[in-house]
Amino acid sequence: MGKKIIVIGETCVDEFIYCEVNRLSPEAPVPVLNPLKTVRNKGMAGNTVTNIKALLPKCDIIQFSPTKTPTKTRYIEQKSNHMFFRFDVGDNEIKPFKWKDYYKKFIEDADLVIVSDYNKGYLTDEDLKKIAIYSKLSILDSKRKLNNNLTKHFTFVKLNEEESQSNFDLDKSNVITTLGPAGAMWNDVIYPSPKPQETIDVSGAGDTFTSAFSIKYLDTKDIPLSILYANEKSSEVVSKRGVVTP
Repeated sequence: MGKKIIVIGETCVDEFIYCEVNRLSPEAPVPVLNPLKTVRNKGMAGNTVTNIKALLPKCDIIQFSPTKTPTKTRYIEQKSNHMFFRFDVGDNEIKPFKWKDYYKKFIEDADLVIVSDYNKGYLTDEDLKKIAIYSKLSILDSKRKLNNNLTKHFTFVKLNEEESQSNFDLDKSNVITTLGPAGAMWNDVIYPSPKPQETIDVSGAGDTFTSAFSIKYLDTKDIPLSILYANEKSSEVVSKRGVVTP
């Protein structure tokens, strides 16, 4: 039987409209975009699930996400991969998680719980505490302002460099900080990326790191090895356009 994994958090549709740009508008100093193709992917927690399925096909996944799914539309120049703007729709339609007592059994039975928290009103601090307390192994990837009373209940917390600086007063003993091409840091030790790649697109790379680290740690219980594995998988996706899986 495969591992039981739960992913909790907001999901979205990541839409990439690739365009050609040949001239400026006569009405204003802005480029005229001519759409060539559209690519859509599951984003946020949905992308975390997609990555887990790619890296660990034989697992059982339960996903808790809002019923309303926002869309993030990016208009991108095809040749350069330059993003001209992003247009988000639906963030204000996300409904709260609303904890139910029987969720406790689902979480206790899971081998791994990943919380992909984009701080859009779906999860409260109290929800996060309950999820972490009832989990055997839990990983929090969060965009909210954090505090030690919350993060101490999670096995690991994944932050990027900017998020780590915003939470400078946080106890970092269980925090893994991603550093882009430089790799990732844990307990003041930097683990470099084993395969640094030219960065084409960082969309979804954080989801890939969280998924890859979680799966490798679930299997090995080796933190440095799991970080290096996550670095490797993240370097694969940033070298490609859009939201992709390793």
